[in-house]
Amino acid sequence: MEDELFEQILTVFNNLVAWVAAGAMVFGGVVPYIPQYRDIRRTQNAEGFSTYVCLVLLVANILRILFRFGHYFETLLLWQSIIMICTMLIMLNLCTNVRMATELSTKRRSFLATDIKDEEVRIPKRLFLDFDWNYFWSWSRFVDYVQCVLAFTLVAAYVTYLLLDSVLFVETLGFLAVFTEAMLGTPQLYCNYQNKSTEGMSIKMVLMWTSGDTFKTGYFLLTQAPVQFWICGLLQVFVDITILFQVYYYSRYPQKPVSHTVSHTTSAKAL
Repeated sequence: MEDELFEQILTVFNNLVAWVAAGAMVFGGVVPYIPQYRDIRRTQNAEGFSTYVCLVLLVANILRILFRFGHYFETLLLWQSIIMICTMLIMLNLCTNVRMATELSTKRRSFLATDIKDEEVRIPKRLFLDFDWNYFWSWSRFVDYVQCVLAFTLVAAYVTYLLLDSVLFVETLGFLAVFTEAMLGTPQLYCNYQNKSTEGMSIKMVLMWTSGDTFKTGYFLLTQAPVQFWICGLLQVFVDITILFQVYYYSRYPQKPVSHTVSHTTSAKAL
């Protein structure tokens, strides 16, 4: 009787752990963007968040979804990609609105001492359909980002449909998907190297990256996910640890005087 009760408790516990792990995999990637979103909305300042982070994650997760048509992987990872795409679109919408409001406010201040009426202040529109590479991913409207994402998705889906029978193409597609996401921390790594400092970078954020990437990589190994997933997961952990080493090195051996103005240029990435 006691043995049966113990087995039932153990089964419930295992199911609970499985559900928690599944929830962490699906929603864990969007957690760092919640405080980022609230901060941008509160301060009406989007300078501390690079919209290229959204670009990289949108490309990576769209390719991952297409990869599933040629190489099946766990449904949880599919939902993770869908939720991440929705999150990045929400971030893009906020950043676009805030940036345009900031530009308009700056224009108004610059014309404050002139006779130009407020209604005559205009911001030059930068549209996706202009196909001007000088303004790529710096458009004036959220709908232009949506148009770009849809265009990329349709082209990538069509190419995938044509080459779906090619094992080489499918495996390369999977590698590109996870490798793109794995490289998301390298801009921060390079920025720290150029500045010879980690001033303005949130150490808590990097620790969150490291713990999340470590958990994710372990999950990939335990669930026998495609090899591309856990190899690039290990690469992400390596980049995170390297950034933490930079924190230690530049604080122990300062390369330049510490500025009193702390910038909010913390990068964001998926867990």
